[in-house]
Amino acid sequence: MNLTLEAPRLTAHDRCDRCGAQAYVKVLLEAGGELMFCAHHARAHQDAFTSVASEVIDETERLHLKPEPVED
Repeated sequence: MNLTLEAPRLTAHDRCDRCGAQAYVKVLLEAGGELMFCAHHARAHQDAFTSVASEVIDETERLHLKPEPVED
C-alpha cells in the first residue's frame, strides 16, 4: 500500500494577523483575501470568521506532534 501524506500548507513564515505568532489556521474569505491566525486567536475569533469563510485550513494538530528522532 502506498501512503501519501499531505505536506503542511502553512509554514513558519506564516504569521498570525492579530499577534504575529506562527499561524496554524488560514481562513480564505468568500469575498477574497485571507486571514491567518495562531491557534489561540483562531479559537477566539472562530464564530466571527466561519460565516464569511469559503475555506478554513486548520493545522493546529501540528502543535501536538512530537518530532521524530534524527538518525545519523
